[in-house]
Amino acid sequence: MSIPFLDLGAINAQSRQALIEACTRVIDSGWYIQGQELLQFESEFATYCGAKHCIGVANGLDALILTLRAWIELGQLKQGDEVIVPANTYIASILAITENRLIPVLVEPDALTFNLDATRVEAAITAKTRAILPVHLYGQLADMPALLALSKRYQLLVLEDAAQAHGASLGGRKAGSWGDAAGFSFYPGKNLGALGDAGAITTDNDALAATLRALRNYGSHEKYKNLFQGVNSRLDEMQAAMLSVKLKSLDAQTALRRQIAQLYLDGIRHPAIRLPFAPAHKVDELSSHVWHLFVVRTQAREALQKHLASMGVQSLIHYPIAPHQQAAYAEWNQRSFPLTEQIHEQVLSLPMGPTLSLADAQRVVASCNSFVAPDA
Repeated sequence: MSIPFLDLGAINAQSRQALIEACTRVIDSGWYIQGQELLQFESEFATYCGAKHCIGVANGLDALILTLRAWIELGQLKQGDEVIVPANTYIASILAITENRLIPVLVEPDALTFNLDATRVEAAITAKTRAILPVHLYGQLADMPALLALSKRYQLLVLEDAAQAHGASLGGRKAGSWGDAAGFSFYPGKNLGALGDAGAITTDNDALAATLRALRNYGSHEKYKNLFQGVNSRLDEMQAAMLSVKLKSLDAQTALRRQIAQLYLDGIRHPAIRLPFAPAHKVDELSSHVWHLFVVRTQAREALQKHLASMGVQSLIHYPIAPHQQAAYAEWNQRSFPLTEQIHEQVLSLPMGPTLSLADAQRVVASCNSFVAPDA
């Protein structure tokens, strides 16, 4: 029997009856956009993150785009300003910057965590730098204390890309409560996933929250009155209702992910497979990582992936092409980011999810350990 990378059907089956009841409640209400279900989820998720406001939007990319746009509307950013972002992120982080005619400044990550390196960030700051966009890659919080110290020193805005880090925390402070704002994705495969596209922004800033609520709704704060040239990017009632259901089990599911991660870290022993960095002795003590993905590195990625497939283990690559090498940013194609390029050439994601059994996880371990690496 094959082991899927992530079994969304099995995950949602755990809450099937509650999800059906939530959908039925929305259907019967006759109210499908910007109603009580949205208000309830926004309140619950803000409380969960430790933030004052949560603003639901259509998806995670819109969460980032609209936050930057709101800062432009508020006069805190302007076109041509520079935003520092990790070079090895998923392209959405960068798309949000260029969509607002801001300038992305790509910075190589920390070699161990793959997250932003504060020393490299400081070296990249110029007179035009106005914001830092740290990405909590694979579910691990970036070094937020160091990045916030930089932001204070240089008076920079901080926008967390928390799309993969729902519930990650450091010193009791969760993703979504560190920066001036944070963008979340609830894409179905995320740790907190909707049954369709969905996203949200968290912030403590009242003016930013009010601006975002208008921007997501055609720029309108009051029906038929438009403060801004906004967009239609709303988290609908159906998705909000289902997210409220799934939020209740998020912490328990994260605990299961950590159990799988510990099993992998303890069990995989292969000279050709480099395990992810986990500084704590025990994974369950490492609250800053929620293991959205368990990513190994190998110089024999194609061979390892082929071997795992032959053993019935599905693996994926996050991500095969670095943003600066994409056709969408052809003007960057000749630029060199050696560590980022190496990461994108070597990473491989193993099965990870709250419904993966310990027995199947042991099969993944055995499959990794039985890999015969090709001669260099």
